[in-house]
Amino acid sequence: MKKSKTRIFVNNSISSNLIIFIKDKQHHFLRNVMRIKINDEINVFDGISGEWTSKVIAVNRENTALHVTQNFKKMQSSPDLWLIFAPIKQNRMSIAIQKATELGVSKIIPCTTEYTNIKNINVKNLYQNAIEASEQSERLDIPSIEKEVDLKSLLNSWPKDRKLIYCDEKNTDNKSIIETIMPLKNSTKKWSVLIGPEGGFSDREKDLILQNNGVISVSLGNTILRSDTAITVALFCIKEITS
Repeated sequence: MKKSKTRIFVNNSISSNLIIFIKDKQHHFLRNVMRIKINDEINVFDGISGEWTSKVIAVNRENTALHVTQNFKKMQSSPDLWLIFAPIKQNRMSIAIQKATELGVSKIIPCTTEYTNIKNINVKNLYQNAIEASEQSERLDIPSIEKEVDLKSLLNSWPKDRKLIYCDEKNTDNKSIIETIMPLKNSTKKWSVLIGPEGGFSDREKDLILQNNGVISVSLGNTILRSDTAITVALFCIKEITS
């Protein structure tokens, strides 16, 4: 049996001796990219029960059949960290979802603003990006990706037990994200990050954001970062300080 580091997410509950049929894009990856063979070992996970070893028992044009053998890694859920961001162009949005997944966010919320140019977000495609990032990064769960919501509705229903780190790229008078979060690292509050559109938030939106008691305004530095870069920087800082 060839040992494999290949990991596949299965959207059904896994148990010992279960036979799993891998189809479509994942099947294409296993058959045509990884060129797996009978008796090769594939790791599988379902976001619920941890990670399992499985053995390839059949490969044909339609699917790859796996026989689940052993649960070798117990389930560990990711931290309760949310990302709220204004949608950007598809290729960079895919990168942002991948990085957010690798950095352990539990929920991703696309948020429309006055300066948001991208409409009609394909949540299914974003979820596929998150699956692929979880498979690659050895994460055991997949972040949920919500339907897009407008900024006002988001803030009006904001949970009182959750902090919202507002990354204001045009206000360099703010303390850096590290300076701000470090004294709060032992807080019992849950954390979230808000990243605006390429053109920033409007003045009206900024006022609306800052009126929320859970908001903490921070700077990510003296330069204007692209949204996908800002997402990566902010999430990395929070993860390193609060973990």
